[in-house]
Amino acid sequence: MATITSKLQLVQSRIEQACSKVDRPANGVTLLAVSKTFPAADVREAFQAGQHRFGENYVQEAVDKMAELADLRAQIEWHLIGPLQSNKTRVVAENFDWVHTVDRLKIAQRLSEQRPAHLPPLQVCIQVNTSGEDSKSGVEPAGALALAQAVAHLPHLQLRGVMALPAPSNDACTQHQALKKIREVFDDLRDHGLTLDTLSMGMSADLEMAVEQGSTMVRIGSAIFGQR
Repeated sequence: MATITSKLQLVQSRIEQACSKVDRPANGVTLLAVSKTFPAADVREAFQAGQHRFGENYVQEAVDKMAELADLRAQIEWHLIGPLQSNKTRVVAENFDWVHTVDRLKIAQRLSEQRPAHLPPLQVCIQVNTSGEDSKSGVEPAGALALAQAVAHLPHLQLRGVMALPAPSNDACTQHQALKKIREVFDDLRDHGLTLDTLSMGMSADLEMAVEQGSTMVRIGSAIFGQR
């Protein structure tokens, strides 16, 4: 049975091969290990294998893991990649390093106001809904620029880029187009003068395609920790 360590190595190899195929440096793509629903012991094992960035979807579950792994806090970078309700912003502002799911100005304003002064700025991404699914969070592409510009001016936050969850498709062409659309939103924001360095897209099934389309951060769960 493959261990978390061996599966991490396989994912890193996939990233390196995908980068090589499109002449990108392998260190230009960051691996975010998605540990939602998996125990703190699995996070510790991945950490011991060299993985220091972890993505969580559920705020309370993540905070509980942070407490269990308090001895590693200074070395682990915690990313919130799930929807964020306004009643959870204080807990997130006080505990996380990154938030990928800023989809409206109210959430960003609360995060900025509630970020403790002794902590560095909270790193944030605008979540964009390019697929138009009602079940998905995210600002529509047409509203992304205005939101990004407003967030970029907030104190205690640092706008890093764009995150999206395209609708999964078994058709490679459809998936390719969905990822390309996200990249176009990212490029448009940068063309308007925003200093962004993070395009958060790509998961276990479409990692290679996401790298081809310029992803700088892939969010990988099942390929590392197994099926939920």
